[in-house]
Amino acid sequence: MERVEHRACFGGWQDVYQHASATLGCVMRFAIYLPPQAGHTKVPVLYWLSGLTCSEQNFITKAGAQRYAAEHGIAIVCPDTSPRGDAVADAEGYDLGKGAGFYVNATQAPWAAHYQMHDYVAHELPAVIEANFAVTSARAISGHSMGGHGALTLALRNPGLYRSVSAFSPIVAPMQVPWGQKAFAAYLGDDVTTWAQYDACALIKAAAEKLPILIDQGEADEFLDGQLKPWLLKGAADASGYPVCLRMQPGHDHSYYFIASFIGEHIAHHAFNLKSV
Repeated sequence: MERVEHRACFGGWQDVYQHASATLGCVMRFAIYLPPQAGHTKVPVLYWLSGLTCSEQNFITKAGAQRYAAEHGIAIVCPDTSPRGDAVADAEGYDLGKGAGFYVNATQAPWAAHYQMHDYVAHELPAVIEANFAVTSARAISGHSMGGHGALTLALRNPGLYRSVSAFSPIVAPMQVPWGQKAFAAYLGDDVTTWAQYDACALIKAAAEKLPILIDQGEADEFLDGQLKPWLLKGAADASGYPVCLRMQPGHDHSYYFIASFIGEHIAHHAFNLKSV
């Protein structure tokens, strides 16, 4: 593992590392913010999953989250959104291939060789973080858009792995919208019955645990009606008695201006649950 960025930030350190991922079969980068408290004690971890076209850089440079992480004593880990490298399969367009891993374990060629993002985020990355940094095994997860989809599905698929989950503008029903249908057909194949294992609306109906879920969605989001449809998740959650707090935010769009406006409340949400016994 090699540190490639190291910057002082709000009394802590904003770093970026690269490492050889056995799960993905390529070199991966992740960002980690270590708050000042990590200098003398172990701290819990919030995993952040970014959206289409993003890398580990977008959140750490645009969200303004380090200030709140320092206040609450939480580390934040941001992986890249897909495997990378010359040997990794790619496609034209922004919504499939590099930068668009959709946090699934691909089963179809040529994607299956590297696109195992679910297992990377759920298993390999936490093992790397907990072995090398002053952090506890208490984890929370959040994300934006495709990353919001990833945060919800990872939490719902892995009972006991996280203590809380939140999302900004998540793709909650990928089986029913163009982004998800395109990605799932490529990564998982034509058998749509296999897609449900990565669809939050399907997963929440049979969830084995009920984590605190906070979702913020901008009412002026250009993708709201065509790709996001958060009311579908709220309806599925209400029908199954799963507590979901969905907040529709007037005037806000799909950008990091939106995320920066409410990231402090999301980190407080996770801090409360991460520090509860």
